[in-house]
Amino acid sequence: MILIENLSRSWRGFSLKNINLRVEDGEYFVILGPTGAGKTLLLETIAGFHPPDQGRILINGVDVTNLPPERRGVGFVYQDYMLFPHMTVWENVEFGLKVRGVPSPERRRMVNEVLELVGLTHLQNRMPSTLSGGERQKTALARALVIRPRALLLDEPLSALDANAQKRLRGELKRIHEQTGVTTIHVTHNQFEAYFLADRIAVMRAGSIVQVGSPDDVFRRPKDDFVARFVGFENLFEGRVVQRSGGISTIDLHGVRVEAVTQKTGRCVIGIRPDDIILSRAPIRSSMRNVLKGEVVDWIDVGPLINVIVKVDTLSFAVLITKRSFVEMNLKMGDKVYLAFKASSVHVI
Repeated sequence: MILIENLSRSWRGFSLKNINLRVEDGEYFVILGPTGAGKTLLLETIAGFHPPDQGRILINGVDVTNLPPERRGVGFVYQDYMLFPHMTVWENVEFGLKVRGVPSPERRRMVNEVLELVGLTHLQNRMPSTLSGGERQKTALARALVIRPRALLLDEPLSALDANAQKRLRGELKRIHEQTGVTTIHVTHNQFEAYFLADRIAVMRAGSIVQVGSPDDVFRRPKDDFVARFVGFENLFEGRVVQRSGGISTIDLHGVRVEAVTQKTGRCVIGIRPDDIILSRAPIRSSMRNVLKGEVVDWIDVGPLINVIVKVDTLSFAVLITKRSFVEMNLKMGDKVYLAFKASSVHVI
């Protein structure tokens, strides 16, 4: 278990501000945020590379705030691998055990075990320059795991890889965590990566933690408009609750009215994910409480999906549909369409 209490640290004109986090034993915890949020500085402070200006860090109940990195019992993996170029895969993985004075027979057994775990046994005699990006990152992961750390710290471990390698290594990280149970803190700006891997997520902004929760909490119930925008709530509108009845509130969005499940009153901001909206050429007959008529004003091709922009009075809604649906509906600029979404899909901030 990792406990961070009232942690602050200034660094080159930037500062971490009163960070409080609790990472449970065996948890896969992801710190998510945009570039410049302070994620790496926080991770490096946990590792001991930077002393905090105030606060403390406990690992498994031991205060490690003033301990050097080598005495904290953590493994650290950077996005750019940081392998020794003159050493083989085996020698890179073995290095930390040598430094710790582990006897040769025990080193051999431990390196064999971790190479098998990450699937690199067949590459143990290769030099880093001959490996793919994914193989290098697995070597760095093996080097961190072989010392049997109390915690594993991963700094954007997939960001230097191509899309296919990222997909494979995401699955490997999940499998390895399930097999080892090591407490893990993983820093990333990639939302899918966070959702796929995390037991819980902390969202960072400008050196502060702004929300902590399960992936569903963060991605479906963002705490404020910053988190909402960052995790994909493209449809954010200011409004005012004008009526409440039976747990359903009517919200006026400058003339457009929607219904939502909320206890809030007065002024508010609502968010609707573009993938929670159904798009149709004909009026939609369903149990969904919100059906709006609008006009297609733009679309953006995002690979297998199309982001269709629909103007409803003065508001612009983004709606995600499959490319196949887009072709079948034969949508054109100016076409009249209908949007439908559940009251429960309207998140009120």
